[in-house]
Amino acid sequence: MNNIERQTSYAAGEDTIAAIATGRAAGGIAIIRISGDRALSIVDEIFRGPDAPLSKVPANTIHYGHILDIDEVLVSVFRAPHSYTTEDTVEINCHGGLYAADRVLSACIEAGARPAEPGEFTKRAYLSGRIDLSEAEAVADIISSDNEFSLKNSEKTLSGRLSREIDEYRQRIIYECGFIESALDDPEHFSLEGFGNRLLSECKEWIGGLSKLSASFQDGKILKDGIDTVIVGKPNVGKSSILNLLSNSDRAIVTDVPGTTRDLIEERVRVGELTLNLIDSAGIRSTDDVVEAIGVEKSLEKMKDADLVLFVCDRSRPLDENDKKIAASLSGKKFLVLLNKSDAEAVISVEDVQALFQKNAGQLPVSSSSLSENAAESDFAAKSRKDSMKIIDFSARSADGMQELQEALKALFLSNGGQKRSDGEVLLTNARHKYEIDSAVRSLTLVMKSIESGLPEDFYTVDLMDAYSALGRILGKEVGDDLVEEIFSKFCIGK
Repeated sequence: MNNIERQTSYAAGEDTIAAIATGRAAGGIAIIRISGDRALSIVDEIFRGPDAPLSKVPANTIHYGHILDIDEVLVSVFRAPHSYTTEDTVEINCHGGLYAADRVLSACIEAGARPAEPGEFTKRAYLSGRIDLSEAEAVADIISSDNEFSLKNSEKTLSGRLSREIDEYRQRIIYECGFIESALDDPEHFSLEGFGNRLLSECKEWIGGLSKLSASFQDGKILKDGIDTVIVGKPNVGKSSILNLLSNSDRAIVTDVPGTTRDLIEERVRVGELTLNLIDSAGIRSTDDVVEAIGVEKSLEKMKDADLVLFVCDRSRPLDENDKKIAASLSGKKFLVLLNKSDAEAVISVEDVQALFQKNAGQLPVSSSSLSENAAESDFAAKSRKDSMKIIDFSARSADGMQELQEALKALFLSNGGQKRSDGEVLLTNARHKYEIDSAVRSLTLVMKSIESGLPEDFYTVDLMDAYSALGRILGKEVGDDLVEEIFSKFCIGK
């Protein structure tokens, strides 16, 4: 659906909507937003102040007064098309608190507004052509951001950086489609001589750029959503102390009694620029305690689904069968070993931990970033030495090893090893965007195959247009109403 079609569809069903735009919690200020053709006339019915009626005031102005006898307010006025939705929009700033905000909203509805649906204000901005679909999705991402990367990356997308990049590919693709059609219709003025080689070169360039953008999804998703991480180890090795250190709080109970942690404790923490969705699990050991045994089973289950396992060993205690059991269960997982209590007298060494894994050499993966992820499993035994896994001397008490942990996480999970990215670079974080980009790459690959097979030029157009359409779906230029409804249904009320 192009912008003209969107505007036509939108105009047929417009009305005036209202919602509380701030969070549903007590606060200093609450904002009630009203948008639509009747926004100003509706507020005129309930606003009392020296500047009334507000339908006569200039755009982009703020006015003091009262909403009936409910509350003292400041009212901001925005006129179409220079507003978030491109409609007449009014924002009422009243005192915070659910009761006051609800009463002001009720007054707006009684005066003729309709309660807004989730994401309806942003949906109107999209339907009117003010923003495209990728920018609308970035609005939702900004609202849900809980780390610096997610916020900045979403702001870049909202500013149109991704849209401009995608649109440039679309313009170049549609130009070549137009050239083919022109040459077929008017061969006297448009020659296709050498066109295949030129288009082949173009497709290679497009595929390279789009593939790089698609590959950024791995880093983008990790930086945005975090790494699902489980802390494992036998009882009393310091797992809960490490959780408390990383979360900078006394989140978990720490005692000298083995088996203190019996259930899973979850916390979202920052380690450098990465976020860990951290789970402190019950100490893994053989036990006759029914409740503790359930906790151990939960720990082993969580390990299966985790992106990362932090295997904690206590350097002041000998390794035993419990450590061997944990090591054996790490087959196929990304893991780091934290050799905890580096400030205590050592009973075991890095070499002892390496020996623990050598006994499982045929089944354990190489975790170190110094080795290729594609190294054959059969080579593991030969490489099972200090650099074949990452073992970090660590202290939950003094925080020794934190910097090394940060670097190890970046090496394991970021394709660039955590190197600084350019300020203008946008990483994909949306699975829908990646899917459409991959679809475009597949279509462009088919174009290349057609050229290399010597097929006529009109065969190229079908796959070129498929690529053009796939990229258009990222921007919302060729999407159905069902997808639009699905996307905006995930927004919060008032946005």
